[in-house]
Amino acid sequence: MENEQIFRTKTGYCHILPDKIVLTRDGIVGNVSTVTVGHNISRILTIYGLFSCLLFYCSYDSYNRGQIAQPIVFGLIGLYFVYGIINSVNNSATPIIDRSKIKSVTLKKAIVGLTRSRFEVFFEDESGKIKKRLIMLPGSLFDGQKETEKALQIMSDAKLITTR
Repeated sequence: MENEQIFRTKTGYCHILPDKIVLTRDGIVGNVSTVTVGHNISRILTIYGLFSCLLFYCSYDSYNRGQIAQPIVFGLIGLYFVYGIINSVNNSATPIIDRSKIKSVTLKKAIVGLTRSRFEVFFEDESGKIKKRLIMLPGSLFDGQKETEKALQIMSDAKLITTR
């Protein structure tokens, strides 16, 4: 494959080809994410929904038993899961993105010790809807800063990055 550029991601590698972006999963983390997420995020969103329902039930049950702090904590955590579901509805886990369908690519820098750097790729799927694919980069324990710089250079060279 000529003109192929590769950089590491959280679960494998990202291959930048002239006509598409291909994400491959590698190793234990990649195998686990393949099993849990696959190529669709509906399974993980369903799990989040079940957790939020369980937390709301526990909150209600604790409230009926006269407790005060527990219902508030369970309710807030449940709301956080619902917020995550709402924010993730338009996300995608597709491993192949056609470059002609890409609308924009932005880099979100890491907050040291809290988050990892990631690319947000906005693209049009087969049904014409705008979806977001997150490309999570390695964390600080796996030389994340150096890998982020390498990935940013590759994305810039490929003229994919639109906002830094």
